[in-house]
Amino acid sequence: MATSLGALASSASPAPAPRVKFGVDLFSIRSQKWTPFQYLDYCAKHGVEVVHFSEIRFIGGLEEEHLKRVRAHAEKLGIEIEIGMMSICPTSKMFRAADGTAEEQLTRMIRAANVVGSKIIRCVLGSSADRQPPLGIEGNIESTVKVLRAVRSRVMDAGLKIAIENHAGDMQAREMKMLIEEAGKDFVGACLDSGNPVWAIEDPHLTLETLAPYVLTSHVRDSAVWATPNGAAVAWTRMGEGNIGIDDYVRKYAELCPGKALSLEIIVTGPREFNYHDPKFWEAYRNMPAWEFARFVALVQKGTPRPAPPRVPREDAAAREREDLEVSIAYTKELLKKIAST
Repeated sequence: MATSLGALASSASPAPAPRVKFGVDLFSIRSQKWTPFQYLDYCAKHGVEVVHFSEIRFIGGLEEEHLKRVRAHAEKLGIEIEIGMMSICPTSKMFRAADGTAEEQLTRMIRAANVVGSKIIRCVLGSSADRQPPLGIEGNIESTVKVLRAVRSRVMDAGLKIAIENHAGDMQAREMKMLIEEAGKDFVGACLDSGNPVWAIEDPHLTLETLAPYVLTSHVRDSAVWATPNGAAVAWTRMGEGNIGIDDYVRKYAELCPGKALSLEIIVTGPREFNYHDPKFWEAYRNMPAWEFARFVALVQKGTPRPAPPRVPREDAAAREREDLEVSIAYTKELLKKIAST
């Protein structure tokens, strides 16, 4: 049968650009002291599709009837909910043993996720402090893997997945990949944060390239990096105000992680210095390949120093967070439109 010219033209037309779900991590506006219903209303006003309650405090507790009301309000607004907690690593300096064992804490979150309608539970190992000897990041990864394996059947039976975040400079991409694969990628994946790699002396684009196959959700913010006499300074910025190539990062995320949430976690900070010319610095990074460090240094060498953002009085912090987030929402929505049209 002859093929029509129209059919040929249709088959030759380019495929539409991959689409991501636009979200917000509520840590962006952590000083508001709002109820979860107020957070949801605010996000709905700004066209947000996914609201990421990254800590229990933002959702207001795990009581079942409360979570049912939060879910009903989100469904009325057409918003998808993701929930999270903090450290599940018993050997981490960040772990809160007063809240119970890691398995007990995760079990509570499994029940809560099913009630509120979240498909994932975001959690973390710890922070850059957990890279230090004697245990080092490898020992803390081993502890986390044991916890995850212990709750595997409960997570699988609930139809959920655990999204581990690369958090506060704790793990580099290759280390997080190892954690996910050793725990079991059938129920563990990544909450990919674009800002935390620079706290782990890693190029965020390398982090994305390595962890894209494991991504379940994300936190996205821009960063600035530049050279100092001792090594490098890094700062987190509003979207579009950094120098790590955030536009290309978002474009690449949309391509590699279609259908996943691209959730803004906007944190504006002054510079943090990494003195990697000091041999002691490398006690926490002895297994980092030179080629990975070279990619980070290449970013650093392209940057130029910038002043710290003005100090914001405590009473003005909530308004400043909203401003930083809203500027970033506008920037990112415009960027996503451009990506969709190419």
